Amino acid sequence: MKLSVKNAVATAALSAVVLASSSFVVSAEEYQIDPTHSFVEFKTKHLGFSWLSGRFNTIDGTMTFDPSKGAEAQGIELVIDANSIDTNHAERDKHLRSADFFDVANYPTITFKSTKFEGDENGGTLHGDLTLHGVTKPIWFEVKKIGEGKDPWGGYRAGFEGQYTLTRSDFDMNYDLGPGAQQVEVDLFIEAIKK
Repeated sequence: MKLSVKNAVATAALSAVVLASSSFVVSAEEYQIDPTHSFVEFKTKHLGFSWLSGRFNTIDGTMTFDPSKGAEAQGIELVIDANSIDTNHAERDKHLRSADFFDVANYPTITFKSTKFEGDENGGTLHGDLTLHGVTKPIWFEVKKIGEGKDPWGGYRAGFEGQYTLTRSDFDMNYDLGPGAQQVEVDLFIEAIKK
C-alpha cells in the first residue's frame, strides 16, 4: 500500500494492512499489531530537488484476519502517535509537530479504521476512514499479504503491506512547501500476532 500521506504523515497513513472493518467482524481471528515490527514511513518532495523521508515511531492497533470467514471478516484499526514523527532532524521534527503541520497539541493521534475489504487472503483493496489533523476522510488503497505462520516463540503472526498517496490540503495542512510537496507517499508495513 503505497500510502502517500503528505507531510510526513503516515497515514495513517499509512503500509500493510489488512482488511475490512472490525465492526463487521464478530468471530474472526483477532490479532494485536506488533509495534516493534510494524512501520509507517513516508516521503515527500523537497523543493522539487530530492526527497524528504521519515517515519512514525509509535503505532498501535488491532486487526482481524480469517480468510475462511470471507472478506467481511478482515479488518484493521490503526493508531499512530503523531508526536512520534521522526525525520532524523530535531528542529524539523519540532516544526512538523507545530500548528503549521500536525498540530500535535490538538491532534495527538492519526487513526485509520477499515470499513470494507475486497479481495482474498493474499490481498486486495482496503477501504476505510483516515483521521488526520482533525479531519476524517474515506480512502482506499491496495494491500498485499507478505506472509503468515508460527513464530519461534510459540505465537502466530501475519504481515501485510500497503501504499497510499495523500494530499496534505485534503486534511487542512496548507503550510506552503511548494507544489512538489503537496503529496506525501506513505508506506505501511504491519506485522501482527494472533491473540
